Amino acid sequence: MQSQSIPPSASLLQMMAGPWVAQAIFTAARLGIADRVKDGPVPVEALAEATGVHAPSLYRVLRALASTGVFTETEPGLFGTTPIADCLRSDAPGSLRAFALMTGDAWHQRSWSDVLYSVETGKPSTLRLYGVDNVFEYFAAQPEAGAHFNEAMTGFATQVHRAAVAAYDFSGVRRLVDVGGGHGALLAAILSRHPEMRGVLFDQPHVVRGAQPNLERAGVAARCELVGGDFFRSLPGGADAYILSAIIHDWSDEDAAVLLQNIRRAIADDGRLLLVESVIQPGNTPDFGKLLDLEMLITCGGRERTEAEFRALLAAAGFRLARVFPTASATSVIEAVPA
Repeated sequence: MQSQSIPPSASLLQMMAGPWVAQAIFTAARLGIADRVKDGPVPVEALAEATGVHAPSLYRVLRALASTGVFTETEPGLFGTTPIADCLRSDAPGSLRAFALMTGDAWHQRSWSDVLYSVETGKPSTLRLYGVDNVFEYFAAQPEAGAHFNEAMTGFATQVHRAAVAAYDFSGVRRLVDVGGGHGALLAAILSRHPEMRGVLFDQPHVVRGAQPNLERAGVAARCELVGGDFFRSLPGGADAYILSAIIHDWSDEDAAVLLQNIRRAIADDGRLLLVESVIQPGNTPDFGKLLDLEMLITCGGRERTEAEFRALLAAAGFRLARVFPTASATSVIEAVPA
């Protein structure tokens, strides 16, 4: 929030400069600056030599980022870390470095540059730019961009998963299916806390094939079954809980309803459905989910939703929204039960 002492025009200029800040962060992330200053301030000349860039220009980037709190200029030309910069370190738990790299990728920049198309048509800009209904189809043809995206989501998801596991009581769940669970990071975190629980990791066949090493490192592989498939067709049945983290927001209401109806057919009568998603706050409340909603609009045709919208979506699929548990991240755990 801007201080009331700042003129409205100055506040607006700061907001419009947001893409400049994002690109400066992308540059620092690409050069690994946060890793290079983690042990103490480093002269910009040394940073430039180590990264093979023009020292005066690098100075201008880091000076700008220091003015926003990303780095700190402890002495003229000497740059050190801050708590924000630590989030860009490649070795930081839940590092956002890959997320910064993704937002600077050419496909992402082009998608946002065509946001007006999405506003005019209600369709993702990827449709006009790349001829695909959602960005996941684009990644199939551009594996390098897809790799950046997957790494970005892993770092972001680490924070979301940690917060979700802390906020929700999974006790009493005997068999948990993680739908669209990738390489099993969330499922592993839950199983580690609940040794009596067994899990099923369900995702596309080529995805779940890469999950075994992660589950073994977490010590939960013996209690976890890997199942490949298409959640728009069918899901493993009979579990007493199904969890989906940042899945529903990727899809339109029509597509999300198909997925939720498939879960309704698979879930036990006394089961629980858990959605880890942003819940849009009412009115003018500042909310990261309101910005993420625009990302969904232009990249995949998905959307973030209010509590009322989740309630209606779930009801149409045969569920009743029971409770919403806020977490320490920008997401909540939405608990629903068969209606």
